[in-house]
Amino acid sequence: MNKRVIAFQQVLNRQPIQPPQPNKPISEYFAENVFTLDKMRKYLSEETFEKLKEAIDKGTTIDRKIASEVAEAMKAWAMTKGVTHYTHWFQPLNGETAEKHDAFMEWAGEGRVIEKFSGNQLAQQEPDASSFPSGGLRNTFEARGYTAWDPTSPAFIIDNTLCIPSIFVSYTGETLDYKTPLLRSLNILDKAATEVCQYFDKNVTKVVATLGWEQEYFLIDAAYYNARYDIQQSGRTLFGHAPAKGQQLEDHYWGSIPERVAAFMKDFEYECHLLGIPVKTRHNEVAPAQFECAPIFEEVSVAVDHNVQLMDIMEKVAIRHGFRVLFHEKPFAGVNGSGKHNNWSMATNTGKNLLSPGKTPKNNLQFLTFFVNVIKAVHDYADLLRSSIASASNDHRLGANEAPPAIMSVFVGKYLSNVLDELEKNVPSGKMSPEEKTALKLGIGKIPEILLDNTDRNRTSPFAFTGNKFEFRAVGSSANCGNAMMVLNLIVAKTLIEFKKEVDALIEKGQDKDEAIFQVIKKYITASKKIRFEGNGYSDEWKKEAKKRGLNNFTSTPEALQVYHDKKIKQLFTELNVLTEREIESRLEIQLETYIKKVQIESRVMAEMVHNTIIPAALNYQQKLVEIVKGIKEMSSVTSITTANNDETDSLIAPHLEIIKEISERVNTLRKAAIDMTEERKKANAIEDVEKRSFAYCEKVKPYFDTIRYHADKLELLVADEYWPLPKYSEMLNLR
Repeated sequence: MNKRVIAFQQVLNRQPIQPPQPNKPISEYFAENVFTLDKMRKYLSEETFEKLKEAIDKGTTIDRKIASEVAEAMKAWAMTKGVTHYTHWFQPLNGETAEKHDAFMEWAGEGRVIEKFSGNQLAQQEPDASSFPSGGLRNTFEARGYTAWDPTSPAFIIDNTLCIPSIFVSYTGETLDYKTPLLRSLNILDKAATEVCQYFDKNVTKVVATLGWEQEYFLIDAAYYNARYDIQQSGRTLFGHAPAKGQQLEDHYWGSIPERVAAFMKDFEYECHLLGIPVKTRHNEVAPAQFECAPIFEEVSVAVDHNVQLMDIMEKVAIRHGFRVLFHEKPFAGVNGSGKHNNWSMATNTGKNLLSPGKTPKNNLQFLTFFVNVIKAVHDYADLLRSSIASASNDHRLGANEAPPAIMSVFVGKYLSNVLDELEKNVPSGKMSPEEKTALKLGIGKIPEILLDNTDRNRTSPFAFTGNKFEFRAVGSSANCGNAMMVLNLIVAKTLIEFKKEVDALIEKGQDKDEAIFQVIKKYITASKKIRFEGNGYSDEWKKEAKKRGLNNFTSTPEALQVYHDKKIKQLFTELNVLTEREIESRLEIQLETYIKKVQIESRVMAEMVHNTIIPAALNYQQKLVEIVKGIKEMSSVTSITTANNDETDSLIAPHLEIIKEISERVNTLRKAAIDMTEERKKANAIEDVEKRSFAYCEKVKPYFDTIRYHADKLELLVADEYWPLPKYSEMLNLR
């Protein structure tokens, strides 16, 4: 009995596991396992609480005396929850989270121990920095690195461990994580956006970027996962013929959630709510076995932390329910892939969403200022934005006729597109008369406060305005969205800084403030016009049009990452103190190395499965057919030797011989392609330069994948079910 048959039997025997459901509203247990401000207030002195809150709100430094009191308070609270250990929880550049657990334990003398947690232990730990990706910043013999407490993200409890969100830097101070540059970009955006807000409202003293991610994912039964070596090793199916029924009937999207899946969803949502992760939405996605969840918007840094936590929780809970969750962007060929749509906006301390139009001309002028600046930022740094979501797995999804294309463009909707066109045409280049100014203000005053019904949704746009936020749809489902958000924060901050310089220069020349703002807005509308696109991003016509406009179409990660060689990009990071040039180079090397390793692993797995699984299965079935042919011939020779019976025998064995021949041809093609691919991989591995090696993997090794898969999938259709060892798409995508 092969693995596939065993897996199928296990699936049939699965029963839904009922999750623990508290008999009370979510609000009563939400953030129960988080050291929130309310809990801090209870456990800290008033003075310490205010200083800690000031550090969280304004980014001021926390001295060790304050840290010591906070540490004692954290320990006291955590121990009431049965916690025995603590860890600095951080996000290294391997795409995962990391943690090392230590007990609240110190010697008390005479062979006794006491529970202790000091300010120094809270503030800093020393993990091995050489064992995480560093892009050459750390060598094996230079192991020291530091994790440092990030007070802007609250501590939380998982199992019996207090997790302290932290940044991760090397001994020499270089960043080795996603969070450090994200926090820097948020500070820069806060300063730049606040200064522009001062044109409109002097009460604005702080601007925070907000994020609401939408997490797409696939679920498959754990039994099928265990029988698919390719999914275990690479996160996706490297082989598998499309099922007769996929998503063509459009019957899965927002359909009734299967019972086992609903139980899983309720369970992981409960776990999330305990950790203060505001997961609110759940539904079936377009592809069979594909689903989505989404939270309420939060400040970007906390939202990024929560998304990483959610992915970890989902993986653990899925195993508990007999599932495995797949975050790969394209785990199944022929059906939709998964993204992580990042809905981004900016909010002020006065409660204003800067990307929401208002009721007055003044508020709408502020809205247009930030709206146009974001579009200009995407225009000026489109290639950098594309690089921020580049990965080997996302390359399978971008432009695959269900995801945004690899070409960066901005969709704003017909209504706002007309508004921008009118502003571009009608704002005079010289000094506006009071009548012109009034008319223009009145025109802008007609923008609806809520644009949800006036701005359609364009699923083919990688960066779309959807009413009061921009939706960066091209972020991959498996990605840490901190990288994409860091880049977006940075480019918008840079554009706002330049905007303010230009407006101030016009004001210094004697121009009225509103007139100066209008003139720069008009200039930015004209300068960024080519990035705006309202049509079908999947069409070949758009690819041709984008090329005419000078927009790049980087379909592979090695291509997309070339932008980091651009002096303009390096200057952007360095002058705003988000990354040093050395850190930029290290991250480029890490991303290229990660790309190489992902493709290398898939190539190795593919070759192994061709030689050890697919060809043996095909030959076993072929041998069965040969035996059938021999049997027919033997029966024929026993019954009669007439010419007529020989002709009849030939007609009986002809179909078998055709299948035998086709199996032989496809096996030979498969074997040769796998061998040739392996040789190309060896050649690529011999290339010392990491960039050249990444292109070799992309252009020389990866092209074999399609050839190998095509012939393997054809064999899947030829070989009888009882001989085919791999669970098929029709089985894996049909959740029971």
